Amino acid sequence: MTPFWVGAPRDVVRVSGPDAVTFLQGQVSQDVAALAIGSSAWSFVLQPQGKVDAWFRATRTADDELVLDVDGGFGDALVARLERFKLRTRADFERLDWRCLAVRGTPPSPRPPAFEREWSPGGALVLESGWGVAGFDLLGPDPQPPDGVTGGTVEQYEALRIECGVPAMGRELTDRTIPAEAGVVDRSVSFTKGCYTGQELVARIDSRGGNVPRRLRGLVLDGDGLPADGTPLTIEGEEVGTVTSAARSERLDAAVALAYVKRDVDVPTGGEVDGRVARIEPLPLLRSSS
Repeated sequence: MTPFWVGAPRDVVRVSGPDAVTFLQGQVSQDVAALAIGSSAWSFVLQPQGKVDAWFRATRTADDELVLDVDGGFGDALVARLERFKLRTRADFERLDWRCLAVRGTPPSPRPPAFEREWSPGGALVLESGWGVAGFDLLGPDPQPPDGVTGGTVEQYEALRIECGVPAMGRELTDRTIPAEAGVVDRSVSFTKGCYTGQELVARIDSRGGNVPRRLRGLVLDGDGLPADGTPLTIEGEEVGTVTSAARSERLDAAVALAYVKRDVDVPTGGEVDGRVARIEPLPLLRSSS
């Protein structure tokens, strides 16, 4: 992959105060109390019934402070959800005017400092992307792209997100989503940390082998144009799923998409979207289509 960088739409929230860590520990699915200063992890914050309110990355920046970054447009919703459960808690929530530069591919210049401990010279956190491909994110007030890396496009970034099977808030992740459907429970949930809001559904599904009514899958489509979000996926005329995101992949020279597909559909297999042939694949597409 040719390295590129792009401004990724992320909202950033600082949680600070004497009770910041213990409060979040009881609200989110990840073991944030176990994070060393400078390290990060992905996490859900859930409804009491166990469905998704937000999926975000938490970074421990001090003993009593964490920085949370979430898909753009969902920062206020994340703060509102946390505020709703804050009772007699010494923790403050602050929206930060920070930006995120997503670097994908291995830069030709030396790799930035070790992800777990370091800040880049411009004052940005250097964070693992969690996408399963080479690259990292720079998060801070004024992050600068690495030397020797050219700017990419939002379309290029979105295509790679889909190929990697990374769900997005408002698309793959809504208030109707069960975490196990999205395929990121293994990196977003601690099953040893103790209780948190919404834990019961997550634990019950895990104890039953992770069985859920539908699962996030990848699609590779014939023909031109992109299917709209919400377009049905069919097999032999029967609707088996729904498209949630689509983009044009330069690597595959084809349209690619994410779709929630009924669990009884064995993949890989063929289907149709708007009359176009769609190959239904397990995620990530980078692996299954290579």
